[in-house]
Amino acid sequence: MTVVVVLIGLALLFDFLNGYNDAANSIATIVSTRVLTPRLAVLWAAFFNFAAAAIFPLHVAGTIGKGTVDPAIVGNAVLAGTLTAAIIWTWACTKVGLPISVSHALVGGLAGAAIAKGGWEVLFVAGFQKIAIFIVLAPLIGFAAGFALMVATIWACRNSTPYGVDRWFRRLQLASAAAFSLGHGGNDAQKTMGIIVLVLHANYGHDPGTIPLWVILSCHAAIALGTYIGGWNVVRTLGTRVTALRPIGGFCAETAGAGTLFLTAWLGIPASTTHTITGALVGVGSVRRLSAVRWGVAGRILWAWILTIPTSALVGALGFLLFEALGLSSSPPG
Repeated sequence: MTVVVVLIGLALLFDFLNGYNDAANSIATIVSTRVLTPRLAVLWAAFFNFAAAAIFPLHVAGTIGKGTVDPAIVGNAVLAGTLTAAIIWTWACTKVGLPISVSHALVGGLAGAAIAKGGWEVLFVAGFQKIAIFIVLAPLIGFAAGFALMVATIWACRNSTPYGVDRWFRRLQLASAAAFSLGHGGNDAQKTMGIIVLVLHANYGHDPGTIPLWVILSCHAAIALGTYIGGWNVVRTLGTRVTALRPIGGFCAETAGAGTLFLTAWLGIPASTTHTITGALVGVGSVRRLSAVRWGVAGRILWAWILTIPTSALVGALGFLLFEALGLSSSPPG
């Protein structure tokens, strides 16, 4: 029982850090355009992170719980290694202000720990193929949607005064930020749900395809709390260092990102909210001119993306070996 409580606590800590790092994804644009103050913005985003519990089907949670690795080999040592890897990488990147894919840190940690336990054959190739494809597609879709929406919006507003455009899009950005936060909550909170269900499966034989209500609510509450407290270094990176934004650009980036996240959540693909919003921001910035995007900052973010899965997998494997050596039960009940 104690081990189960500790593992669920670690899962919720990871979920909190997910919101803490990904606060930038939800609020950076609305803060940088000064539509809301930072504190009101995180409260706005946190509310819609939690509200997503009532909207999205649990397809992403199902992918994590039973679509990436064989649940039969996922025991406590595997889960402890997974969560340790994801927490360490997420915390380190948040401290230095790098927006990463927290989702991929979790998936990488799980893959590394599972391979260390049972070899490569325990991975479900189809599940990882979907994730790998959307590592590339999510930022590209965000970029294309952000670019297209910005061009269309500028054309639609071509006869309006700058003051009128700014005033209208300050209002519209409240809706676009809310939509993006819904997509963030509907996608990212479900990844932790999948891990907690694996904890229940490893210790009590719980069906990994069934998610209890208390798991759903606690995961949405944890990610909302992390978003509310916010990782301000990451907010500054996305909100001001990638490209300068006005409300019209913030609206287009958030709307493009929200549409991408809604699509991936319904398809059950654990896509990265960070990849998605960064791609959308770069697409919006590129409409003005390519030099409007600070490519040096974008390059640092790209390197963090590339390193996330292999680094987390390595730490997850080492974590599994450590917890196994310490005698933490690593096999689910028969």
